Amino acid sequence: MEYNDKVLDHFTHPRNVGEIENADGVGTVGNAKCGDIMKMFLKIEDGVIVDCKFKTFGCGAAIATSSMATEMIKGKSIEDALNLTNKAVVEALEGLPPAKIHCSVLAEEAVKSAIADYYKKNGIEYDHDLLDCSEGACHLHGSNAEE
Repeated sequence: MEYNDKVLDHFTHPRNVGEIENADGVGTVGNAKCGDIMKMFLKIEDGVIVDCKFKTFGCGAAIATSSMATEMIKGKSIEDALNLTNKAVVEALEGLPPAKIHCSVLAEEAVKSAIADYYKKNGIEYDHDLLDCSEGACHLHGSNAEE
């Protein structure tokens, strides 16, 4: 499988790896078919994502899309982060092999799952259809999904 230089860079030098203690939002998503699992941690202040980290168990594309997604939402408002699409992640990485597009879907879902967790923790009403997995790839929700 051919990966471009940008994908390889985010795989070999991933940004924002790790956990945030006492994160404001934590989302875990996974794809049963490929075995990829992503856990996203958000620190939110005044409606802005001031920090985000991830832990991903998966292939190079899964790690690269997680890394890119965190770069794309860090410093952005929650509303901007909710508008992150898997297509935007793929474009930012300058493409992915067709067989790895599902990894970008997981990255989008991980961000939305972490935001949904933040909303739940803070009693904020939200559109469950918007923040629940729609592609059928996601089977794990919330911060306790794998613990």
